[in-house]
Amino acid sequence: MDISRYLKPELIKLDMETEINVDPDSSLHPDKILWMRKEAILKELVDLLDKSGKVGNRRKLLVDLVNREKKATTGIGQGIAFPHVRTMQAKEFIMGLGRSKKGYDFDSLDKEPVHLFFVMAAPPYDDALYLKIFKALAEILRFDYFREELLNADSEHEIIRAIKRME
Repeated sequence: MDISRYLKPELIKLDMETEINVDPDSSLHPDKILWMRKEAILKELVDLLDKSGKVGNRRKLLVDLVNREKKATTGIGQGIAFPHVRTMQAKEFIMGLGRSKKGYDFDSLDKEPVHLFFVMAAPPYDDALYLKIFKALAEILRFDYFREELLNADSEHEIIRAIKRME
């Protein structure tokens, strides 16, 4: 599967910027804080996808991603999350990558921080490509050395080259 064909340099963010500052004395429930963080991360990822020119309504895409995340976490473990949705807000398949070296609590299945966010959106009628790319990414991301290579890449082009070598 030619994953690198869909991952453009402008759709890769090497240093995610999302910060949620909550007063330690706050009476907010930890779940509320987690959802504030998740929504902020998803907003940053929607802003990234919007650079493709293939997003209809950014606000609605964010709502669709949040609603998808509420069904079940997309943090699959080993520092990886796959926020994804089929939505009318995607004019065609779009994919982006957000990276955080420090990692974020994203309610991952292994309870570890997420460092790599592969965000995907596709029109509701575009199941075949969406599922093929999802499966191909899951297969190559199972290798520790590959995940490390993505975490240590110094540029967007290095990330794309690393993915091409794995295809």
